[in-house]
Amino acid sequence: MKPASPHSCDPEACPLVAGWQQSLAAAGPAAHALLAAIASDHAPALAAHFYKVMLNDSRASRSMSHDQVRVRLQPAMQRWLTGLLGATPDDVEQLLAAQRVIGDVHARVGIPVDLVTRGTRVLKQRIFSLIVEQAGHGETAHAAIASLTASFDIALEGMTLAYSNARERSSRTDAAYRLFSLVQNVSTERERQRALLLDWENTLLYALASTGRMPGFQSLARSEFGLWFTHKGIPSFGESTETNQILHLIAEVDRLLEHTLSSHEDATLRAAQLQDVRMKVGQVRNLLGMLFERIGELDAGCDALTNLLNRRFLPTVLRREIELAEKSAGSFAVLLLDLDHFKHINDAHGHESGDRALQHVAGILTQFTRGSDYVFRYGGEEFVVVLVAVDQRQALVIAEGLCRRIADSPVALADGQLLDVSSSIGVAMYDGHPDYERVMARADAAMYQAKKQGRNRVVLGDEGLPTAPGRAALQRG
Repeated sequence: MKPASPHSCDPEACPLVAGWQQSLAAAGPAAHALLAAIASDHAPALAAHFYKVMLNDSRASRSMSHDQVRVRLQPAMQRWLTGLLGATPDDVEQLLAAQRVIGDVHARVGIPVDLVTRGTRVLKQRIFSLIVEQAGHGETAHAAIASLTASFDIALEGMTLAYSNARERSSRTDAAYRLFSLVQNVSTERERQRALLLDWENTLLYALASTGRMPGFQSLARSEFGLWFTHKGIPSFGESTETNQILHLIAEVDRLLEHTLSSHEDATLRAAQLQDVRMKVGQVRNLLGMLFERIGELDAGCDALTNLLNRRFLPTVLRREIELAEKSAGSFAVLLLDLDHFKHINDAHGHESGDRALQHVAGILTQFTRGSDYVFRYGGEEFVVVLVAVDQRQALVIAEGLCRRIADSPVALADGQLLDVSSSIGVAMYDGHPDYERVMARADAAMYQAKKQGRNRVVLGDEGLPTAPGRAALQRG
């Protein structure tokens, strides 16, 4: 048996590696051969059984479709079973590393631990039956059952450990995000949102006073203030009685307006209904003020150079947008933007000029996106924009506009020179998959294609694009 190296695994994993290796060595070659044969003959049926059990639970069916199970998940489960049932002591460290990756994915997607535990339990029961069918109740069968139990339990322990660590990290980041994402300048943001709310109200009253009707009027929920509050305000303030009250008041305002604007009742009744609308908007304004006062002046937690959001908050934002999209049957888009020939800018003009270029582009991204959208410094010369509540056409229009504005707006250097810059942008639409890494991967693949096709352009990501090379191997200068 290959001994576990004290330097080959972290302190959490080493006891699991040693225990797994010992159980496999103790099982003996006959039990190992029996389990490997069961995997070879029955892996497809076992995988189908596992997902049949999983999809009977509504929590799992929300996270995976039958097509996903058939095309991607069942083959992956077959490989997982073959790896576990055919494992040797030399395979253990690699297998345990794979279990921890699976646990991280489960945490990102939000698959409950009890569902995974249930699935492994029914798999073990089915495999126990196969062992007895093929080997009876003799010594080989007992050794195979003991080895199988240890392999499944240790694999599940490795998954759960990674799951717990990932969820704990997410919780800490989510808490930090509530404090930092919104409040780069509390007083400025407060006044901006008050102004947007007042502007919406004044537009409504002016139009009604002058024409008596409002064809195509934008609801409060879909106004710039409403989108900001849903997509940024709630996760920044944290869910509370006050944020729930504001959501309820927005819904009430829109319900009253829908009745009022379509009503042919007399002017007195319409005036009373509009007064009710104004009263509820006033309550929204007061509650918003309370929330801003509570959050106070805080350090922004932003990228120091560009003052954009730090990339560590990106998973929090994407998880939130996935949740909102599922609730509303809506969509959002991710733009991954990379400055073209950035290494040449640093080499030819110095790092100060490179910093100016990054700040310049950050300003354009902030200025020409909506207040409800998110702009991140992703690292180096890369930026991420999360466009909320958009369809594919809208996302491409915004991306093309940003690409064009960057190319048409040279950077003013310290010596007065004007430096032309351009960008390559990959666009990916949320496609219903609960793992935010999927939409990021498609945006990355699309951005890589934009580079290959000549730079200074926008490419829409889809499943047909080849995966972008690893970032370490990819030269995007």
